Amino acid sequence: MLRSVRIALIALAATLAFSASAFADTGTIRIKFVKAGWVIGGTVGSGTLTLHGRQYPISIGGLSYGFTFGVSSVHLRGVVRNIRRPRDIEGVYGAGSAGAAVIRGPQAAILTNQKGVVLEVSGAQSGLIVNFDLNGMAVSLAR
Repeated sequence: MLRSVRIALIALAATLAFSASAFADTGTIRIKFVKAGWVIGGTVGSGTLTLHGRQYPISIGGLSYGFTFGVSSVHLRGVVRNIRRPRDIEGVYGAGSAGAAVIRGPQAAILTNQKGVVLEVSGAQSGLIVNFDLNGMAVSLAR
């Protein structure tokens, strides 16, 4: 009897977890930011989240630490997954990164915040920068 109850509870939990993610939606994002640094780096920028046919302005800021030298401008676009409402985009996205741009170079990343929102972005960076660092990027809805 206890075994049957446990199995039923596990099945119920799995069903609830699946149904919660079933309500998640997909949107698009376009971001642009400037990254600069000498060992410690900084990032500042803006962008647009498009969800359910509406556009929401976002702001971006962040810090990095590691081997960073130079300045670059980065333009990315991509998909936002596992988002239920616009405010879910807000949070801190962390990543390790390595790259270089002399005039122009490709960029791509998959980032996740504490709410489970996933950004899959790609694009280009231009400028003169070499980096191998750990960084955090804070995204918020612009007011």
